[in-house]
This record gives sequence, C-alpha cells and structure tokens, in this order.
Amino acid sequence: MAATLTIVNPATGAELTRVDADSPATIAEKVAHARRSQPAWAAAPLAERAAALARFRDLLCADGETLARTLSQEMGKPITQARAEIAATQGRVDFFLAHVGDVLAGEVVLDDPGGGLREYVSWEPLGVVANVSAWNYPYFVGGNVFVPALLTGNAVLYKPSEYATCTGLAIVDRAHAAGVPADAMIAVVGAGEVGAGLVAAPVDGIFFTGSYATGLRVARAAAERLVPVQLELGGKDPIYVCDDAPIEAVATAVADGAFYNTGQSCCAVERVYVQRRVFAPFVEAFVAVVRGYRIGDPLDEATYIGPLARRAQLDVLTAQVNDATAKGARVLCGGGRLEGGGNFFAPTVVVDVDHSMALMRDESFGPLIGIAAVDDDAAAIAAMRDTEYGLTAGVYTPDRARAERILAQLDTGSVYWNCCDRVSPRLPWSGRGHSGLGVTLSTHGIRAFLRPKAWHLRSRP
Repeated sequence: MAATLTIVNPATGAELTRVDADSPATIAEKVAHARRSQPAWAAAPLAERAAALARFRDLLCADGETLARTLSQEMGKPITQARAEIAATQGRVDFFLAHVGDVLAGEVVLDDPGGGLREYVSWEPLGVVANVSAWNYPYFVGGNVFVPALLTGNAVLYKPSEYATCTGLAIVDRAHAAGVPADAMIAVVGAGEVGAGLVAAPVDGIFFTGSYATGLRVARAAAERLVPVQLELGGKDPIYVCDDAPIEAVATAVADGAFYNTGQSCCAVERVYVQRRVFAPFVEAFVAVVRGYRIGDPLDEATYIGPLARRAQLDVLTAQVNDATAKGARVLCGGGRLEGGGNFFAPTVVVDVDHSMALMRDESFGPLIGIAAVDDDAAAIAAMRDTEYGLTAGVYTPDRARAERILAQLDTGSVYWNCCDRVSPRLPWSGRGHSGLGVTLSTHGIRAFLRPKAWHLRSRP
C-alpha cells in the first residue's frame, strides 16, 4: 500500500487533503522514465522547448487566482503576496526565454584555415536533474531551476517541499498542459526521506534549496558520485542604517524586508545595525510599522502576517526569544506564539542584543528581528561580517560612495544599497559559506544546466 502525505492548513491546523507519496521503487521508475525521455526532449528544436515554456507562463497568468489560493491555504502565504509571487514568476520565465539562445550558442575560439585547425565550444545539457525545491517561494525557487533546465534540454525530477505539495503538483500539471512531455518533467512527492531517495538516485545534477544542515548531507551524497550539485541555503542577512539615512522611510523598508512572507525567506532581513546617533528614532519608527501589520487568515486581503508554514519553527523562535531575554535583551513588541489555532507567532522586535545570542547568529526564518546599535561604519562592518552565512547584506544611506565602500568589504553573494530582500532575474543569485554554492538566475544560472564540449577540428591529418 502506498504511503500518503497529509497536507495541513497552517492557519487552522485542519487537514486539506492527502496525496500518495513516492517510494524507493517509484522513484527508480521515475528516474528511468526521465532517462529515456531526455534525449528526445534535448533533440527538439529550441523554439519548440521555448514555446512550451511560454505557454506554461501564460497558464500561470490564466490560473493565477486558483494557484494563489492553493498556495495560501497549504503554506500560509498571505493571498496578496501569493498573487505577487505568481505574477512575478512570469517575468522570470520571460528572462530565460529571452537569453537561453545566446547561452546555448557555440563559440569558435580559433579558426585557422591556413593551418587547417578550428577550435569550437558547444554546450550540452547535464541530462536528468533532480530539483529538490522549497516551500517559501515555490514558484520563484522552483522556477529558477526547472525553467532553465527544461529550456536547455534537461529532464527534471521535481520534488516540491512537503509544505507546498499541492502547489508543486499544480506547477507540473501546467507544464504538461503547456506541452512539456510528461516524462521530461516528473513530480516526486514526499517528505525528507523521499528527497534523500531522489538525491541518491542516478541523476546527472542535483539542485537543492533548504537548510545548511540538509545541504551538507546533499553535498556529501553527491560528492561520492561526482555529481554536480548546487545548494541554495539559508542566510542571516544584515542591514546597516547609517546616521544620514531618512529614518521613517528606511524603517518602513527594512521592516518589510524583515517581515514580508512572515519572515520566511533566505534573504529576509535577519539582523539590523543602526548607527547609535539615530538608534532611538529608528527603533521607534520601526516598532510603529511592525505594530501596524495585520495578522490573521492568509486568505483575507488585509492580512500581511500569516502563519508559519512549519509548526516546528514556533519552538525555534520561542527559544531564540528566551535565549535573548535571558542574556539581557528587551522585547519591544510581540515575543511569542499567538493564542488560538494555527502556527501564528507575533511579529517580534528585540533590542539590547549582541552576538552571544542565537537571535543574532542563527537563522530565525520567521517574524522575529534583533536591532543593535553600532558606533560607526567600522563597527557595522565587523558586526555584519561576524557570521558563517554569506547571502545578502545592505546599507541605507544617501551617500553612494559610502555605501559601496562598506558593501565591498562584505563577503556575500548579493549586496544592496537603499533596498533589501530583493532578487532580479538579470543578476546571479549565489551564496557564500553556509549560504550555499552555485548560481541561479542570470545567464550564469542558465549555464549551470549545461556542460561544455571542446571540439578540435583539423581539416587534414
């Protein structure tokens, strides 16, 4: 009898549905199907593959409201934010469609008719790739992998997170309806053990999004087989507010960067450092913004803060608050779980924090932020660099030269001046240290699904 996966609404705790989960036997069957189908998909003209992905984009638009409600109900994302994610995904698909041809084009690096020698580089798909995706932004995170993978001729075994399974199945259904062959994109369903089974399967590339701890296990499994691996992991993303920044506007922007999607983002603001001279007015403005956030039913148009997707994260956040207060920190708003059903945690702001506290060192991944005062730019740089993560960092100041001088000293894959929690399809998305390895997005992200072939062509022996 097949195992089942129970899908629960995190806002109410009520069961939404149950779906059949994969087993080692069905994973093996799906890998075999993908292996057989991939050569024909790769041999199809690029225009044919691109047309299928363009139709997929259009289906996301046509079915946007249905898809957004599914995402809100199973993961807890506020409905307005769910709609925004789906709408923005269309632009990412458009970027890949516009640039895949240039990336796939071969390159002649030597053409010497007199010597009878031509050297040429062509690009071929990896083959069958495993896409172990995330629940917090399933359209963004998944689409950053399966869209360029399919466009470049790979077959994809797509495992959505168990906390976004219905969304994942809806994505695969739309891909098939758009013309992607059923065996070129295959859903693999289940929790962690199913993901581990897929990672262990004979695939040609592994693309994982999740925690640092799980990413390490994925990397070790891939290393034993010399399989290319890409890891998009967590962050402890800092923001520095300089003494010349416009306080009200910056407090609103940074609060949004910390609490959007209920703080469940790898690039959400997780630490804030404020120059001491403006610390008090910034904190006052920041807390006022956070206290104005509407918490509740994610299907309510007015809701800004929904439930946590994972109930276990409530304990993580509670432990971070308790650890901080035991070491002298003060909670200015929020501080714990909300009464009633569902995985709700009050938006929480903590001050008098330092790096002895888990709140300032470990990923929170929820509506919880610590704000610390610093004396000057040098102290801010030292505090921002004091982390094992290296995903994003940002500086708020009207002075571009000052911002660039600070940002150049931070060991992160992305840096922001007067913005935060932002991703662009035109720029590479990558992490350093515990934030992962490899690249998605941009033309570099397309190249991640290809391998070069070097041609040595001599016209005569």
